[in-house]
Amino acid sequence: MTADTSVHRLTRDEARRLAVRAQLLDAERPGDVVEVAEQLGAIKIDPTATITTAEHAALWSRIGWAYEPGQLRKAVEQDRLLFESDGHFHAASLLPAHLARMRARVFRERAATWMAANERFRRDVLARLRAEGPMLAAQIPDTSQVAHHDEAGWYGPNQVPRMLDLLAYIGEVGIVGREGRQRVWDIGDRVYAGVPELDAEDAARVLERRRLQAAGIARQKSPWTPVGMAGEPAVVEGSAWKWRVDPDALAGLDDDPGGRVAILNPYDGALFDRPRLKELFGFEFILEQFKPKAQRVYGYFAHPILVGDRFAALLDAQLDKKKENLVVTAVHERDELGGGLDPEEREMVDAEIRDLADWLGVPVVFPGDR
Repeated sequence: MTADTSVHRLTRDEARRLAVRAQLLDAERPGDVVEVAEQLGAIKIDPTATITTAEHAALWSRIGWAYEPGQLRKAVEQDRLLFESDGHFHAASLLPAHLARMRARVFRERAATWMAANERFRRDVLARLRAEGPMLAAQIPDTSQVAHHDEAGWYGPNQVPRMLDLLAYIGEVGIVGREGRQRVWDIGDRVYAGVPELDAEDAARVLERRRLQAAGIARQKSPWTPVGMAGEPAVVEGSAWKWRVDPDALAGLDDDPGGRVAILNPYDGALFDRPRLKELFGFEFILEQFKPKAQRVYGYFAHPILVGDRFAALLDAQLDKKKENLVVTAVHERDELGGGLDPEEREMVDAEIRDLADWLGVPVVFPGDR
């Protein structure tokens, strides 16, 4: 890596290494859940569990064997070192910035109209939580005046979950825990009591810096990873994009611990910025979950496999809960950045799949075993 007086100049290899290290996917594994959350800022929550849910998969992909699912719940509900909002677990250090952003939000027209028509319902929900919370959505009566017509199918006829989601969007309620997959809610005044106040502009700058920290390197004007003018400017060999780079990540670039194999859930944050994924890694990832079965190439919920700094394969596998084993349908090799898997890399990938099965507590069944 070289730099002139204003712009860092990176090779593609360096840019990919920055991205991999920022996501804690290199050979130097983090020690615990909080370390992961502090670096990544956000860990996606999703219940789709062909192998395991997105949040547990993300933590296992970073920490490995030392991770146990109970550690996440303890960090969120007991230690309060993480908090849940907007479908993610976030580092608690980001709570002031997130709360400032919530309180500055304005509903879009359709949501604003529905909320205005259900003002009494809104007061009922807040009063119930204030008097009796924390509680599940199912414990709160639906006293809505106007039903929301949900063409997308995210909500059922009960209007309470939608009201809670909209109130959470602006910080009037918050999530304090879970019972199974069900969220436990409380009034925002209690959930966010004592949180230091930030104005919206300061909050935006904090969030931009932390997004860049998690990315290592990001396009300067990206709706996928909005980092604003955080960090320092950079150019990447062979790319016409203007980039921003995290100076702390740059400082450690020469101290390279090497790569490893990482199996990533399709909703992993490392995969979210699809344009950057294609630009830096030559990897065009399309989740086939919503495609008709006949149009799928890699499988319903294929997990990308990172080998060093290459997305070299996708794992099509499913946890068979009845037979209690991890069934591998295929490991689809890809040819981005110089070919799929050589024999040594294939052994490493198979070993990582076995480790995943062992962590799940089941044997693995490869295609040749059936």
